[in-house]
Amino acid sequence: MREAGANPCLPRSAKMTSSTPMERAGNVMRGLNLKGGDVSPGEVARAAWPQAVGKRIAAHARAVGFVDGCLVVEVEDPVWLQHLRTLTGQLMGRLRQIAGRDTIVRIEFRPGVPRREPQRSGQVRTKPDEADNIQDAILRRLYKASRARSA
Repeated sequence: MREAGANPCLPRSAKMTSSTPMERAGNVMRGLNLKGGDVSPGEVARAAWPQAVGKRIAAHARAVGFVDGCLVVEVEDPVWLQHLRTLTGQLMGRLRQIAGRDTIVRIEFRPGVPRREPQRSGQVRTKPDEADNIQDAILRRLYKASRARSA
């Protein structure tokens, strides 16, 4: 059960921890599944977004950029855009907890471009069947059956 005043949209794991900054940085790097080597603040910020907001919000909004401390988030529709704008303070707190206090200065929410799902090719288009012009269903079925037997 959630604590009183807890936001139902944020993940239950959104609790502040009292560890040192270096411990948090190490945990963040492991938790964000970032590749080794040099990691830019933008990569950390974008990787922290889904972890900070949880699966429900991440399904409707995704971090698409990071410019001068500003995390740019693309939101799928105006309703979610308004909802996330009202949650900005809580989201900033969670992002700062995960990505580090100085990484993200602000969040900019933008309406997303509607994405079209990949279209599947339908059945192979063939010539219309002449039997489809027969109005009577029984005669049409008999005609198709006799045609299949003779072929």
